[in-house]
Amino acid sequence: MKSGTTRRDRRDSRWDEHRRARREQLVDATIAAVGRHGAGVGMEEIATAAGTSKAVVYRHFADRTELHVAVCARVAANLTDRLREAMDTTTDPRQMLTAAVETYLAFLEADLELYRFVVQGPPIGHPADSDPIANLSHLVGDQAAALVAVVLEQAGRDPAAALPWGHGLVGLVRSAADWWLQADRPMPRVELAAHLTDLTWAGLSGVVTRKEDNA
Repeated sequence: MKSGTTRRDRRDSRWDEHRRARREQLVDATIAAVGRHGAGVGMEEIATAAGTSKAVVYRHFADRTELHVAVCARVAANLTDRLREAMDTTTDPRQMLTAAVETYLAFLEADLELYRFVVQGPPIGHPADSDPIANLSHLVGDQAAALVAVVLEQAGRDPAAALPWGHGLVGLVRSAADWWLQADRPMPRVELAAHLTDLTWAGLSGVVTRKEDNA
């Protein structure tokens, strides 16, 4: 009885691994299809990029929204990895902030259609208040909060404010980045990054300094 259960468990494990691998392949195909057809890519085009049929795609993802969420998760993982790498190149807080802002903007600019695919609203029939980039913003906000915590700790301050400030900084940068992209990039990316770094650093360092003065 035990050996039969073990064989069944192994089959289930292999099937789970196959499903995970197939889902990753379909995410790859979706990203490729977005690059080829733009953010409005259809499921038929995604299936063609995957070398399969829509029926097979729907066998692994319940609907377009579930596939969309999987693509968002991939994008979020890639972006947070790049942010960590960029911020690990220095221990200076301002340089870390500069690296993070520049990396974020470069990531968006490198694949505008993929970014538009990620941030587009949910399909008809799904909650209108769901934000497809919420998890991405949350992850990036956590990275920013880690940076803010460094600044506060170096100033001998309580890092309790790091999370709200970090997420607030991300909201500012995201909003400015959206404007920049919608306006067809009216200034070079490096210039925008410098402006955003100046503003966010002035605000952050100003608050820290003011607290020190009142201590």
